[in-house]
Amino acid sequence: MTSRGAARPNGQSQASKICQFKLVLLGESAVGKSSLVLRFVKGQFHEYQESTIGAAFLTQSVCLDDTTVKFEIWDTAGQERYHSLAPMYYRGAQAAIVVYDITNQETFARAKTWVKELQRQASPSIVIALAGNKADLASKRMVEYEEAQAYADDNSLLFMETSAKTAMN
Repeated sequence: MTSRGAARPNGQSQASKICQFKLVLLGESAVGKSSLVLRFVKGQFHEYQESTIGAAFLTQSVCLDDTTVKFEIWDTAGQERYHSLAPMYYRGAQAAIVVYDITNQETFARAKTWVKELQRQASPSIVIALAGNKADLASKRMVEYEEAQAYADDNSLLFMETSAKTAMN
């Protein structure tokens, strides 16, 4: 963490602390990992997003009070053929978001496998969040909110449902 006390021309001081965090997104193909990252970083949503090959790297800074939080975001490919690369991306990560599609029970089962892998192999201090994406498709829901929340509680995970399309969470 570095300190900066410089004042802006309008008299307001800028963030005095900078924190940097490596964040990795994991989950099955087509659950919306890239769409969530694109929404967070650029405020955009594309109905048809190309599949990620290997991983994509993006950054985003967020100011909280007197601290600038800089996220180094690794958006991993969900296809099984890229699974063996995942440890390279989550190694050294301070946080991971495991994403599943609320309209697809299989992606939730696979998310549980990702959580187990992170708990076994990632840093013991990693913060793991579970994100049920595509909340805008609630009428097609196959994974109940309560089921996912109970799983998250049992495994000490942060949990929320999201929608990259509507920018929910």
